[in-house]
Amino acid sequence: HHSHGNVQHHHHEHRAYKDIVALIEGAGFVEPVKNTALKIFKRIGEAEGHIHGIPLEKVHFHEVGAVDSIIDIIGAAILIHQLEIDVIKSSPIPVGTGRIHIDHGIYPVPAPATLEILKGVPIEQSDIRFELTTPTGAAIVAVLAEEYCPIPSMKVTSIGYGAGTKTFKNHPNVLRVVIGEE
Repeated sequence: HHSHGNVQHHHHEHRAYKDIVALIEGAGFVEPVKNTALKIFKRIGEAEGHIHGIPLEKVHFHEVGAVDSIIDIIGAAILIHQLEIDVIKSSPIPVGTGRIHIDHGIYPVPAPATLEILKGVPIEQSDIRFELTTPTGAAIVAVLAEEYCPIPSMKVTSIGYGAGTKTFKNHPNVLRVVIGEE
């Protein structure tokens, strides 16, 4: 963020899809981690390319290219590998409602990229007027989940929670992961 005279500029970080691929390929991750992270970024890249009418190789990420999204995606890939998870099942994805301000203006929730990424994935209606699923979260679940269902029958071995920064009046802003054996 800086100014030229009376004009304010906000410089958003932009990363090309090919640069993120090179970053992941050159990081020395084990093959399963590298492949999972690349699949997730490809899902986001294809969605962005489709929305903007450009090929994957020319996609530049806006919000999704930020360092925290890269860390979220690679972190998810590392955890799935380290925890030796065989099958991932998910509930339908709550996307929220309302409107969101993105680089291209004000759009309805879910944002265009999120909705494109979630094609073929069951989404859940919600009265919460907020973006509950980002493109990053949508891509992680869309790539990793093999089935969408209520919680399956299993012997629970571990439970994890990840909390978001937004606070809702009657709804916890958490992602719960349950690990178990069928």
